[in-house]
Amino acid sequence: MTAPPAFLNASEAAGRLGISIKALRLYEERGLLAPNRTAAGWRAYGPEAMSRAAEIAALRALGFSLAQVARVLKGDVQGLEPALAAHQAVLEGQIRELVGKVEKVRGLKDDLARGQAPTAGRLAQLAAPAAPRLRVAFDLPWPWGGERLELTDIRALNHITGPLGSGKTRLAKLLAETLPDAAFLGLERLAENGAAARTRLEADPALEARVERSLAWLVEDGATASDALIALLAGLEAERPFLLVIDMLEQGLDRATQEALIAHLRRRGPGARPLFFLTRSSAILDLEAVGPDEAILFCPANHAPPFQVAPHPFSPGYEALASCLAPPEVRARTEGVIAWRPEVA
Repeated sequence: MTAPPAFLNASEAAGRLGISIKALRLYEERGLLAPNRTAAGWRAYGPEAMSRAAEIAALRALGFSLAQVARVLKGDVQGLEPALAAHQAVLEGQIRELVGKVEKVRGLKDDLARGQAPTAGRLAQLAAPAAPRLRVAFDLPWPWGGERLELTDIRALNHITGPLGSGKTRLAKLLAETLPDAAFLGLERLAENGAAARTRLEADPALEARVERSLAWLVEDGATASDALIALLAGLEAERPFLLVIDMLEQGLDRATQEALIAHLRRRGPGARPLFFLTRSSAILDLEAVGPDEAILFCPANHAPPFQVAPHPFSPGYEALASCLAPPEVRARTEGVIAWRPEVA
């Protein structure tokens, strides 16, 4: 007698697939996945559901929106060209990086053939990224006490968060002033329903086309088109400045739009310009979904110096960070109570 197929709970299924439980729930909400239910009502993922979830996760890794995933699963390939083109660009970027490393190895071999031994430093360069990451360092002014802030490994996505009155907006403006070719995109972008952004788009057809393309992609992924979203995209899609620091990324956006937006930003691929943005939204800064090319800069209460927090419960400052991202009614009970400083060795 054959053994019945194994069923996994949500945590086990997510772990085996290498995705978050939240992603599984999202697939289900969008009608892409239908796990079984136990007699007690718990979700149970059998072989068929796991196979389907693996396909969805793979398509998402290729950069497909959830709407595109749904079409692929139904056999409809219409509109897939942009997603494939974006993935092609990512792969071509990886190829260029590999070609550069091959050339370095070839140069070292030529040196060896001439009897010149490579230095340890040149060998170490083989493991270094193609382009060094940006760095920044400055002394923190008021409301801090002159402490030195150094960010030596600026990532593609940099979340800035903290409780009310922690100085996070001041920090964001300092970063925009200090980093090369950077600008601060403040909440004035929302003034008069984003009138300044609309004027900018009317004057720049190329930028308008990029914004319309990104907006269509986001709407397919569940976002709601709005003046606030268009004003934000006008800044994000502009060719200059190189680096953008954004005040309250989620301002004016509903939760589904926030989730679609952060997924869109994560799909930009290698070589994308770094972004800093303030947020207190758990949809934007979902601690389960933070990837290796993201950093979290936390501004504690009572004007303690900002510091980086890793997105796991054993990281110094994690408890205060999680409290800051909690729903408003929870934050109201804890705001200003937990003031963390990083542990000093």
